[in-house]
Amino acid sequence: FTGYSGISPDFESAADAMRKSRTEAPQTSHVNTPSPMRSSAPDGAFQYARDMSSGRRIQGELPFDLDRIDHLSSPERRWAWSEIDLGAIRHNVADVRRHLGSRTRLMAVVKADGYGHGAPEVSKVMLNAGADRLAVSNIDEAMQLRKAGVRAPILILAQPPASSIPQYAIAYAEAADLHGMMAPYHLAINTGMNRIGVRFDEAVEFLYQVSFHRALELEGTFTHFATADDADPFEMQIQTKHFIEALQGMQAAGFDPGIVHAANSAATYRYPDVHFDMVRCGLALYGFHPCPETRDVADLKPAMSVHARITDTRFVPMSEGVSYGLHYRSPGSVKICTVPIGYADGLRRNLSGNTDFIMNGRYFRQVGNICMDQCMFEVDMRSYGTRERIDPQVGDEVIIVGSQGIAEVTIDEMAYKLDTIPYEIAIGFSHRLERVYV
Repeated sequence: FTGYSGISPDFESAADAMRKSRTEAPQTSHVNTPSPMRSSAPDGAFQYARDMSSGRRIQGELPFDLDRIDHLSSPERRWAWSEIDLGAIRHNVADVRRHLGSRTRLMAVVKADGYGHGAPEVSKVMLNAGADRLAVSNIDEAMQLRKAGVRAPILILAQPPASSIPQYAIAYAEAADLHGMMAPYHLAINTGMNRIGVRFDEAVEFLYQVSFHRALELEGTFTHFATADDADPFEMQIQTKHFIEALQGMQAAGFDPGIVHAANSAATYRYPDVHFDMVRCGLALYGFHPCPETRDVADLKPAMSVHARITDTRFVPMSEGVSYGLHYRSPGSVKICTVPIGYADGLRRNLSGNTDFIMNGRYFRQVGNICMDQCMFEVDMRSYGTRERIDPQVGDEVIIVGSQGIAEVTIDEMAYKLDTIPYEIAIGFSHRLERVYV
C-alpha cells in the first residue's frame, strides 16, 4: 500500500514471493495446496495446475506442457461440452424402421455435421442400426465421411446452377467413362417446393438431353415435400400427385426411375403411401419430432444434451445488476453462478432471461444477458420448509439442455421460444463445444 510505513522487517510481498518461487525449487516433492474445487469436478486439470505450481522446471522452458494440455479431455480444458447419446440414435433408427415395410430402405440424412451431432460418428451408428444409405449436402461432407471410413452409398443433395445441369451431367459422365466407371445419379423432381430439381412436367425432356451418354446411369428419382409437417395435408397431396405424374411419364418414355424416394421424417410417420422404395429421414433420427402430429405415433429420444460446470459464484446485493446492460437486478439472498457457455457456443442470446438450467434435478433461472462466452443463473439461498436448500460451488455440473430427474430443458422448447425450428438450435451447439459420445 503506497505510503504505508508500518511493515515488519520479515514481511514478504506477493510479488517477492512469486519472484522467489521462480528461482527456488520447493524443499518437498509433495504440494499440500488445498483445491478450491469440489471433489465432483474433474481432477486432471487441477492436478496439472498443482504440478506446475511446484515450480519444478528447467530454466528457459515453457511453464506448461503443451502435450499434456492437449491430452486433457475437453471437459477439463473447458467446462462446457455437449454429450451425444449413441444409444438414443440407435433407438430412433429402430423406431423409424418399425414404421417401414420390409423392402423399404432408409436413407439417413447426416448433412450439417449430422445436424450438429457429428456426422462420422452418428453415420456409423445409424448404418449399424439399420440405415441403408446416407445423404449429405455437398462434396466436402461426403469426403469427410469417406475419410472416416464410411463405405455406404452417399447421396449429395446439392445441385449445380440450373443453367449448367445438362453440361454438368455430361462432364460427370465423361469423367467416369475416362476411368472405366459408371456415373450414377439421382434425379431431383421439383413438384412444388421450387427450390431445386427439374419441373415434374419437364422430367422426360431433361432425360432425353442427357441419357444418351453410356456412362450416365439414373439410379434414383426423388422429390422433397414442403408441407409434410403441416396439419393440413392439401399441399402435400398436390406434390404427391405431381411426383407420381412425373414417374409415370418417365416410365412411359422408357426410363426406369430407379430408387424412388420422397418422404422426410414427417411424411415417413404420417403418410405411408409415399414411402415408395426408400424414405429419407433426418430430424427424427436425432430424436426430434418434426410436428405435433408425430408425437402420438413416434417414440423418439433426443440424442444431444449440453453441459457446463460452474466457474464462479458470488452473492450479489439487492438491486445490483448482472451482465451487459444490467437488465437483471438481484432481489437479494441469491447466489449468482457463472458457467462458461454463451452465444458463440450456440446458446442463443435471445434466450436471455427466458430459459432454465438444471442442477441437482431442479430448475434454476438463467439471468442477465447471455454473453459471447459465458452466462449466469440465479440460486435462491433462502430456506423453505418444503424445499432442500442448495449451495452451489465452483465445479458443480449444470445441465443447459437435457434432463435430470423430473426436470427437463429441451431444444424443442428453446426453438419454440425463439420462433424457429429445432434444426437451427441443434446445429448451433456444434460451433465450439467439444462432443462427448456416450
